[in-house]
Amino acid sequence: MGDWDLRRLRVLRAVDECGTVTAAAERLHLSPSGVSQQISALARQVGAPMLEPYGRRVRLTPAARLVLRHAELVLGQLERAEAELAGYLHGEAGEVRVGAFATAIGGLLVPAVARLREAAPRLTVRVVEAEADETVRLLAAGDVDLGLSLAVGPVGRGPGIVETPLLSDPLDVALPPGHRLAASPGLRLADLAEEPWIYGAAGPWREITREACAQAGFVPERAHTAADWTAILAMVAAGLGVALVPRLALAGRRAPAVVRALPADLPTRRVVTAVRAGTERTPPLRRVLAELAVVASAVSAGGTVQHG
Repeated sequence: MGDWDLRRLRVLRAVDECGTVTAAAERLHLSPSGVSQQISALARQVGAPMLEPYGRRVRLTPAARLVLRHAELVLGQLERAEAELAGYLHGEAGEVRVGAFATAIGGLLVPAVARLREAAPRLTVRVVEAEADETVRLLAAGDVDLGLSLAVGPVGRGPGIVETPLLSDPLDVALPPGHRLAASPGLRLADLAEEPWIYGAAGPWREITREACAQAGFVPERAHTAADWTAILAMVAAGLGVALVPRLALAGRRAPAVVRALPADLPTRRVVTAVRAGTERTPPLRRVLAELAVVASAVSAGGTVQHG
């Protein structure tokens, strides 16, 4: 029978619903002769009449009803595809897989997803927890579409990955209760040069801790190795050492240790977004990035991001 013309199928459906060629023409913004031509062309393609008189109206023949029954399925699916595509192009539908480290999930990604669930409920965000350095590997492998990572050194990891600064997360220092400097005014990071330190054995966080201490003029002596913030804060509270703790990790957490800001040193860690080059303008991805930027701005200002 050759290729099916969707216009003819839509015209057939309109005639069935309207009952007359004239009424169908008005609905479709065509002339009555234009509707008749489409129906005649469909009849020739099928090899059977499509319409028969029914009083002052017309009705579909059995052959036409068979065609329309299948056409409804096709047209309905295409209309759903058109609606979904329109949502995709406006960043309101689709799926974005995000790889992120734990504190970024709680402090940045969850609030952004909550906003998206209200503003764009057809846009699905799938979260994959991974260490900060692992997120970029997941991204390069195609396992996620967007990564939240930590910058160590200049932003940028090669031509295949596009990184953008998202948030400068302040680093506070955690001290054991009763520590001699716990209540010291004007506490400086250099004041802790002789303390035993707690931080990870590898990865961005080790480099961030060592870099912050290097800026203060010393190399931290690592007494204990840990990466989980609950474990680190528990060890600090027990008097096993001191640690730098990102403010995102402390959000909503009652720390068992004494936590002090370091305004004179202002150590920070840089949270970045990372995407594969060429995908950064994909509408759903742009929508997620925009919501993350809103949340990051609110966090930087010390406020609470609003939904909607």
